[in-house]
Amino acid sequence: MTEDNVSEDEADEAEGLTYAETGVDIDASEAATKALIGAAGEFEGDYAGLVDIGDQYLALATDGVGTKLLVAEAIDDYSTIGIDCMAMNANDLLAAGVEPVAFVDYLAVETPDEETSEEIGAGLREGAKRAGVALVGGETAVMPDVIKGLDIAGTCAGLAPKDAVFPGEAEPGDAIVGWPSSGIHSNGLTLAREAVTRNHDYTDPFPPEPEQSIADTLLTPTRIYSEVLVPLRDAETHAAAHVTGGGWTNLTRMGAYHYEITDAFDPQPVFEFVQEEGTVSDEEMHRTFNMGTGFVAALPEADAEAVVEASEDARVIGHVEDGEEAVSIRGLTLRD
Repeated sequence: MTEDNVSEDEADEAEGLTYAETGVDIDASEAATKALIGAAGEFEGDYAGLVDIGDQYLALATDGVGTKLLVAEAIDDYSTIGIDCMAMNANDLLAAGVEPVAFVDYLAVETPDEETSEEIGAGLREGAKRAGVALVGGETAVMPDVIKGLDIAGTCAGLAPKDAVFPGEAEPGDAIVGWPSSGIHSNGLTLAREAVTRNHDYTDPFPPEPEQSIADTLLTPTRIYSEVLVPLRDAETHAAAHVTGGGWTNLTRMGAYHYEITDAFDPQPVFEFVQEEGTVSDEEMHRTFNMGTGFVAALPEADAEAVVEASEDARVIGHVEDGEEAVSIRGLTLRD
């Protein structure tokens, strides 16, 4: 087909995808969240709500799985979704310096299905094992007038001595320690789904690893970073971040500094696949996905070296500087 014969619809489809164009505007979402928090009243903590209960904080985090559920629905396999639900909550507590201790889930369905519920429950149990938390109950709501398919969310509770909670503010000169992700985790799936289904079905082999399907790759469970808490508490950790929605701009939640990333973990093949299939720009990829690094912490250089030595797969990936609030990575400058 010559260029003169390309239709307007085909030309639009050839353009690069953005997260906002697929229906998720991160800026609008953050503004809505801030409005909700403002209406509900103030609370301490960036990743978790902290309640003063004397010599400890009770911490609470709540989250769901997002449109990763639609990938599970497409292949009728919900066996890993519970792990993701657990991870998105437990990791937020860990980023605050809080040990997760208990979890409750909320499953809303259009039509109850025993097999699906059993698969989700098995994932929750595995997630609880990985996070080291107790599953203390849950609720299933049947709401055909509200829910199409199903949705799952949960709330994780944690406890921490007051002097164990991370201050939450990085300092200039801090080293940034990072831990690799397990893949795409549970953020940016609206963009990823739109990209990969342009030319593929979910059941197609994943080209870089054809022994598994595209759906299997997208459904790789979110890593739970329970093992980072002890070494970070043993060090003078100033702040930590779980790299979720907003991608690398999440680092600015550790304070209004310049974050210079010089040695990030390589992105897994799924990211290159999504980028190529959706002709997504490098900047949009790094503003949407973790791109291979799922958890970071800012702390003095000497402490950073001790944390790396105590961790199986951590390394120093950059440092914190005074200057414009932004993240520099792979030739990009990302601003929140």
